[in-house]
Amino acid sequence: MTADGERPQAIRSHVTLQDVARQAGVSLATASRVLNGTAQVRPDLRERVLAAAGELAYTPNAHAQALASASSKVIGVICHDVSDPYFASVARGVMRAASDRGLLVMLASTFRDPAREIEYIAMLRAQRARAILLIGSGFEDRDWERSMGAELEPYQRAGGRVAVVSRHRSLRVDTVLPQNREGAAALARALLDLGHRDFGVLTGPRALTTVADRFAGFAGTLGDAGVMLPDQRVVEAGFTRDGGYAAAVELIRRGTLPTCVFAVTDVMAIGALAAFRDNGVDVPGEVSLAGFDDIPIVRDLTPPLTTVALPLDLMGERVMELAVREPAGRRSRVERIAGEVVLRESTRAPQS
Repeated sequence: MTADGERPQAIRSHVTLQDVARQAGVSLATASRVLNGTAQVRPDLRERVLAAAGELAYTPNAHAQALASASSKVIGVICHDVSDPYFASVARGVMRAASDRGLLVMLASTFRDPAREIEYIAMLRAQRARAILLIGSGFEDRDWERSMGAELEPYQRAGGRVAVVSRHRSLRVDTVLPQNREGAAALARALLDLGHRDFGVLTGPRALTTVADRFAGFAGTLGDAGVMLPDQRVVEAGFTRDGGYAAAVELIRRGTLPTCVFAVTDVMAIGALAAFRDNGVDVPGEVSLAGFDDIPIVRDLTPPLTTVALPLDLMGERVMELAVREPAGRRSRVERIAGEVVLRESTRAPQS
């Protein structure tokens, strides 16, 4: 009870821009335009959005508000999860290149929530940030693509710069594009050359373009070599260490193990290695294990991890350069970054 005898209002859990859009019955892009005041919206839609925001007691995410304080000296960097060494390494390259130019980087993690990503972009757009960098895979989702375009296209027309790392199908922006499909195909060939013919794959959500490309490159190369990849040998889980652990446990549960397992990211491979160890499966004695990215820790594992190495810091520097360098014309620029297969002790020829 309060001093005047009234009950305090219940503390409301955080309300997102997506909640407001759903309550108002409008798109995420429309809700963003109304609340940021960045474009004209039909009066009836504007009233619905404002009413929904009032009913839900909507306030922008605190981290998004901090990001929105950007100025012409600030670059907004939006990634999936900065605790993931892949994103941390790319962000380090961005920050190094920004520091050389006297620019400040503000970093936000979306935790692979498409709505949160668009919310952060809306904040940056409203505050006229100098550039927005998207670090990480796009989503195979048409609603996300439309909402993303609704935010980025007006921002770019007004002079804002956008650059991305990884593949975003619908975005006409400058891109640093790691060769995920080609790298996974090269890894498959290297493992076939070791003598493996029985494979398993631990994959993240197929809606992520990075996952789709790496899986397609690996499975396609196996198919070209006449090697089948049965559905029961493919396990989908979270694109994280814990996801890799859970996927490896599920693969063990399904019965006879393949001689070689490919995890589509090193972080998943680290979880898989722990799962194999905890379940008495020797790597590489019983199962060879490979990942993708070559994040710094994998060479120090026991055993060190076979992987496809990407120059992660360099990718960050390159995407920063694209964002601040004036384009030569209207066409978007694409810088393709090749991966290199690195064979380490986690893989060896299968035991006869």
